[in-house]
Amino acid sequence: MKSLIAIITLNLLLSCTSCTSSDKTTETPVVVTPEEPVIPIINDPVTPISDSDALDLVQKECIKYFWEYAHPVSKLAKERYHTDDPTNDANIVTTGGSGFGLMTIIAGVERGFVNRAEAVSRLTTALNFLETADRFHGAWPHWMNGTNGDVIPFGTNDNGGDLVETAFLCQGLITVREYFKNGNTEEQALAIKADDLWKGVEWDWYTKGENVLYWHWSPDKGWIMNFKLEGYNEALIVYVLAKASPTHPISNNNPYTQGWARNGGIKSTAQRFGIPVIFNHNGASGNVGPMFWAHYSHLGLDPRGLTDQYADYWSLNQNHAKIMLEHCKANPGSFTDYSDKCWGLTASYTRNSNGSTGYTAHQPNNDKGVITPTAALSNFPYTPVESMKFLKYLYAEHRARYVGVAGPYDAFSPEYIWKTPRYLAIDQGTIVPMIENYRTGLLWNLFMQAPDVKSGLISLGFSSTQHGF
Repeated sequence: MKSLIAIITLNLLLSCTSCTSSDKTTETPVVVTPEEPVIPIINDPVTPISDSDALDLVQKECIKYFWEYAHPVSKLAKERYHTDDPTNDANIVTTGGSGFGLMTIIAGVERGFVNRAEAVSRLTTALNFLETADRFHGAWPHWMNGTNGDVIPFGTNDNGGDLVETAFLCQGLITVREYFKNGNTEEQALAIKADDLWKGVEWDWYTKGENVLYWHWSPDKGWIMNFKLEGYNEALIVYVLAKASPTHPISNNNPYTQGWARNGGIKSTAQRFGIPVIFNHNGASGNVGPMFWAHYSHLGLDPRGLTDQYADYWSLNQNHAKIMLEHCKANPGSFTDYSDKCWGLTASYTRNSNGSTGYTAHQPNNDKGVITPTAALSNFPYTPVESMKFLKYLYAEHRARYVGVAGPYDAFSPEYIWKTPRYLAIDQGTIVPMIENYRTGLLWNLFMQAPDVKSGLISLGFSSTQHGF
């Protein structure tokens, strides 16, 4: 997870390890592999579980991805974990997914699922690693070697700074700072380290002197990727942090208004199922994009009561979730089991009708009959009733089939009697924070209380009735 981010076709996945055009996903393009064995049809017994217990259970299990399955040296999040091939890319750590992991661990500490002192030690190791890892004008790369911090190219020309992945990481760093800044000596040192790391990003460099931010820069390829961050996708947080930076801010609001918002062209009058879409989702042709666009920027950036001249961001995200739900209920592809308790499309592993598997950004105009659990689970703040139905579909009805060692598997398809016994950091990484935001608002409150974040939002023309500005 770029430009028309939404769709990565199977042919593209076969032809390259990373997109070379303006289309690029935030996650790993996965080379197509032979069909995995189908799941035996099992009539799982229904196991009653209370709402509270179900939420506790899924949070505890998803935390494991960032605790038990973290990289043993860096303590950052591995790009992926395959239960059927545990050594697969075992040294690749992901920058954005690690940011999600920082927030996941904070939620675990607050709930008592993770020991606080152990978390401080673990996070200190991770931040020390980030301090010495490769950076490019302050931005970390998409991938790093978890042993030594060296950049691992995400693609032929993508071997330098990745500003979007860096923003996701900085969202986590700011949250760490806010959570631990008034703690004991070790915790305060951790907070200072997080603050120093976030302040080291040269956001202004990534404008290239223009009124827009660019996604990538490489020391030997320069600006060859030429990918502008414009229009609606998952990158709103980049502009917020670029304006909020105390050290390297974008100097005026033109990159936001002219670049991101396209001088108002970001707005849409389209509706789906009678629900306003509000923004033109890149590549969605008047429909909505993959569900992660309502999650990645909003693990910390609280959409409740958040407005600017272009949108009410609660309505934007809730409408996105409701349209996705209604699409799955309407089920135009007539896929097995789609309903108000089996729903949710976003970027993940996939299974195609010809039996091949790969990776794609599932959405209404790219619906392959594959459900990705992170979509509905991370929608808890927006669709609590239907998200709970999905959670119980997983844990009360199909736990033996669709849940593994670190929570729900990345994707499954009742249509093809298929699942992938695999995990991706960026998919597991939004579940715990968004559920915690639904339960207590923890990560939203921490991030939004940050003085630099608040200043950046106000400078861009945002107001928040939830947070008093």
